[in-house]
Amino acid sequence: MKAVITSGNKQYLVAEKETLLVDKLPEDRQELTFDALLTIDGQKTAVGTPTVKGAKVVAKVVDPLVKGEKTRAIRFKAKKRVHKIRGGRRQMSRIEITSIK
Repeated sequence: MKAVITSGNKQYLVAEKETLLVDKLPEDRQELTFDALLTIDGQKTAVGTPTVKGAKVVAKVVDPLVKGEKTRAIRFKAKKRVHKIRGGRRQMSRIEITSIK
């Protein structure tokens, strides 16, 4: 069974026993419940307008703080000897989907 959930203004297609990286969550949370499901695909596909009523996804936080990939932003002006390089690593959380109901 698959479902589309929303976390941190992003949508994720998830299945049971799957791990994924989402934007950083509060560290005191050990278990999450996503109620705002957009679609559910099982024996019968249900599409919400805007959400599917009575459906939820339960997930547990495996690692509350994971650093994402490095990003670089370069600002450059030709023939002026002006350049600036900035970068960073996003803070993320790793969650595991335990059940889809």
